Amino acid sequence: MTSGEAEVPAKRLTGGPGLLLVWLYGVMVVGAVSRSAYQIATEFDRAPLAYSLSALAGVVYGFITYTLVRGGETARRAALVCCAAELVGVLTVGTWTLVDPSAFPDATVWSDYGMGYLFIPVLLPVSAIYWLRRARERQAA
Repeated sequence: MTSGEAEVPAKRLTGGPGLLLVWLYGVMVVGAVSRSAYQIATEFDRAPLAYSLSALAGVVYGFITYTLVRGGETARRAALVCCAAELVGVLTVGTWTLVDPSAFPDATVWSDYGMGYLFIPVLLPVSAIYWLRRARERQAA
């Protein structure tokens, strides 16, 4: 940046419903990370795939929370990509757990499309993708 340019603050993504998304993603971070950390530390050999996927979900939730709080166009794009990847993960693992339950001797955050978490894992990325696309439209206007 040159000395004559003013720094433009990043447009926050936490206004209105964005604040609810940040809160829900924050709750999911705590739930997924704490559950997977306990399970990995105490009974990893029982269901390594399930516990690893729950840990991965926690990391994804954490990154999305960070990008929503950070704001700006780059963060919005990164959050959009992560939310799409999250949705693919939820749909893949959710379907996998229904088709072949023996592959998951213990549930993951994304098992049965997040039924153990009130289906928030499948509803959250859909809501976030909608919100992030709307945020781009509002910024363009």
